[in-house]
Amino acid sequence: MQGGVSVPAGGRLLQIAAVACRSLASLLLALICVLIAAQVAGRNLFNTGMPWADELARFCGVAIVFLCVPLLALRGQHVAMDLASLVLRGRLRRPVALVIELTVLAFACLGLWSLHAFLGRAWKFATPTLGIPNWVFYAPALVGLALLALVAVARIRAIVAGRLPDGNGSPVP
Repeated sequence: MQGGVSVPAGGRLLQIAAVACRSLASLLLALICVLIAAQVAGRNLFNTGMPWADELARFCGVAIVFLCVPLLALRGQHVAMDLASLVLRGRLRRPVALVIELTVLAFACLGLWSLHAFLGRAWKFATPTLGIPNWVFYAPALVGLALLALVAVARIRAIVAGRLPDGNGSPVP
């Protein structure tokens, strides 16, 4: 349990990977702040623009989102369709929780498949300003979705075994 939120059994390695992704995302957030300050200073003090900074900030923003999703999902803190499972009591609660996690898994797999289809054609191209290869630009999304899929599998296993806590810290009946 970390931060008052239980992690599914078997999720220890996933938690380490997800925390590493969050740490990288924190560094990228700091980089965005530096880039924005540098752009403002460059325009106002030196009358010069930095078009490359916009592209790098966009990369950082996309990376932050995808790198943080696995940790939030692992802890059950992501935006989820859990209203129904929180309201329900008794026998329906576990099947609804299972459907929700299966939906998360389907989303992650669809995202991975879409990235595979896109990068199969576009991996060799680069971003316009910095020339970052597309496979590098989309790598955080790939890592985040792959970890999200693994987290969903761990949560599904925990629901089936009756070990995944709900928002109150008690196991799903």
